[in-house]
Amino acid sequence: MVFLATAVSDARLEKSDDPSSKIHEEDVTSTTVYGSHWAAQDIPRFDMPSDEMPPKVAYKLIKDELALDGNPVLNLASFVTTYMEEEVEKLMAENMSKNFIDYEEYPMTCEIQNRCVSMIARLFNAPMDNPTQESLGCSTIGSSEAIILACLAMKRRWQLKRKEEGKDASQPNLVMGANVQVCWEKAVRYLEIEPRYVYCTEDCYVMTPEEAVELVDENTIGVAAILGSTYTGHYEDVKTLNDLLEKKNQELGLNVPIHVDAASGGFVAPFVKPELEWDFRLPLVASINASGHKYGLCYAGIGWCIWRSPEFLPKDLIFNINYLGADQASFTLNFSKGAAHVIAQYYILIRLGKKGFRSIMANLTRTADHLAEALVDTGYFKILSEGNGFGLPLVAFKLNSKRHYDEFDIAAKLRERGWIIPAYTMAPNAQSVKLCRVVIREDFSRSRCELLIKDLMAAVHHLDKLDHETIKLQRPSAKQHWNKLRNIARVTFHRTNHAGEHEPSGNQLPDKTAGVC
Repeated sequence: MVFLATAVSDARLEKSDDPSSKIHEEDVTSTTVYGSHWAAQDIPRFDMPSDEMPPKVAYKLIKDELALDGNPVLNLASFVTTYMEEEVEKLMAENMSKNFIDYEEYPMTCEIQNRCVSMIARLFNAPMDNPTQESLGCSTIGSSEAIILACLAMKRRWQLKRKEEGKDASQPNLVMGANVQVCWEKAVRYLEIEPRYVYCTEDCYVMTPEEAVELVDENTIGVAAILGSTYTGHYEDVKTLNDLLEKKNQELGLNVPIHVDAASGGFVAPFVKPELEWDFRLPLVASINASGHKYGLCYAGIGWCIWRSPEFLPKDLIFNINYLGADQASFTLNFSKGAAHVIAQYYILIRLGKKGFRSIMANLTRTADHLAEALVDTGYFKILSEGNGFGLPLVAFKLNSKRHYDEFDIAAKLRERGWIIPAYTMAPNAQSVKLCRVVIREDFSRSRCELLIKDLMAAVHHLDKLDHETIKLQRPSAKQHWNKLRNIARVTFHRTNHAGEHEPSGNQLPDKTAGVC
């Protein structure tokens, strides 16, 4: 066996004079990737390489690059799910090659989406008393797509009504709080809708119903309310908004609906505060979006948009096609997408059921309350988020008095221990408020919470010992991380080669939601 192996090896090396089959000696004799010539070269960055490389080499080189990423379970900045069971991961892997949009080829995948829509609509208390006016919905890549689709539906419905009345339909506006996630800014800009903001103050971090309704006029296509602000986790008062808007609609002869952005709260509030009225129980709530990849407990890549009835989704926005082999309706921004995430959502819904969701969300709420109480007990922090289930299971906090360091310094110090906690400023008109935020996700156990508290206090005590000048010297490096992330994002969109052509002007990325996901 030794003789045969050597003979084969020699035969391969003899062929190395042929340029098309040249084999480096070290690649033949080495037993590891790191003994090959690929490990002695820089990984391709800007141009595709001329030659192939073995799959195990490509895998290992990329895996080594990704080792520089943060640990997802310590990323407390993100709402996006970082844990799923092995069984659902297996289901996702088995269905990775399926194109969801191909209903003819994969009819059961379409059926599973429809089941999810039905379950979520009922979770949001969609009316079921009229068979001809049943709710409808669709899966999306996430809440950003869902919000754009909802805005498009509101705008088209308003335009059609204005044209029927013989009125101008060229100046639509949308009322929302300045604390909205950046996807709302994208939606109004892309769809040419005037945004009308209810601005935050240093004492109020959400849209107040009274101010929102004051901004409504005949050109308003809808009012957006947030069930779980990305800044502080607060639920906006949709019930009061509905009551005040109903009254104004009657007074002015309007028909302005409400869209609820339940990206985060849609899978939390029904189980923690089922008595809270924010959904289709309120007559003016026309549509709701929710992120399956947040508290819907799926990996990133799935969202949902649900409409109360067909009345709120104009037919001319729905495209009917047959070139995939069967007649099918389509209302999406993106045509093709993987089926795996839709299947994953179905698994979560039937695997956990209402009891499972209730248990998980109750645990997350209790952990958030425990963390908030522990931070207050330290004497260093003030809590800005809402506890006891009246907001998302997160803790937004800031220093309770002026010190020679700030929240950005604390976040940077925690980063040294692997914790990714965002430090940021509040929404427009309240930017003077600096805060940090810890998102409590399914895999954030009580024991991990205790470790965070310990490391957080160690960071604060370390900063306490440093004088003001030392903090100032360290601060540029403390904030370098956030600038680095912004630069990476700019290069992603604008840089075309390593020589630096097409660099951004420096003002494409707004500061409004820096560090907030």
